[in-house]
Amino acid sequence: MNPESPEQPETGACALSVCVLASGSKGNAIYVSDGTTSLLVDAGLSAREIGRRLDSRGLKAAALSAILVTHEHGDHVHGVERLCRRYRLPVYLTPGTLRAAPALRELPDTRTFDCGRPFRVGTLTVHPFSISHDAQDPAGFTIGGNGSRIGIATDLGHVTAVVREHLRGCRLLVLEANHDPDMLMDGPYPWYLKQRIRGRTGHLSNSESGQLLAEIAHPGLEQVVLAHLSATNNTPEKALAVAGRALVGTRIRLAAAGQSQCSSLIHLRPANP
Repeated sequence: MNPESPEQPETGACALSVCVLASGSKGNAIYVSDGTTSLLVDAGLSAREIGRRLDSRGLKAAALSAILVTHEHGDHVHGVERLCRRYRLPVYLTPGTLRAAPALRELPDTRTFDCGRPFRVGTLTVHPFSISHDAQDPAGFTIGGNGSRIGIATDLGHVTAVVREHLRGCRLLVLEANHDPDMLMDGPYPWYLKQRIRGRTGHLSNSESGQLLAEIAHPGLEQVVLAHLSATNNTPEKALAVAGRALVGTRIRLAAAGQSQCSSLIHLRPANP
């Protein structure tokens, strides 16, 4: 399997469709749709590049319904302002994220949410949950529609009971596997940055991600996409190998998202066609 192309599109009706447009320290964006409501989770690339990547999968930026923002770091919000103004999109984010991102405070339509309190965007239900990262008020999401639910958790330093509970029962997960611990410690980063990455408000290692997967894997989980892999401190092969060992004996499909190109469009069929 090509690690940057999790699955070829299927034909027929689908419950949810997901495409990881980009994942990594140079920009993050994930497309989620139930065929009626289409969301962009983060917009860390330029608006032009996000549009180009959507076009490459037969999708249109003009058909987006809203942008959800996980936190204020530039690799997650770089293209938010331009997309919002160009397509008149509402932007959903926590109050802390809004306070921490001055440019987003000038947008014409920002809507704040609190972690732990679900909300609706069109036909989709969004459950935001708190994660541990060095940002003001970062969030992960589960998104549900047509009887299916996906989970998105990237940029988290450690796995809390809240994260574990929210990700249980999802049919697809986009989960951080940022670094190989040995590559990080032996690599070129300065010591303070190594400490930040491996700290409790940094990023999950391959082994930490694998341990979480082993704990929450269930028969209904169909696909895991490993995300936010470090170009310096990890490789897709290492991340996939660790996750594969955690999921041995299951039929769960496994892939690694990339920075330079988007994944295929992953279709989840309805639970009860």
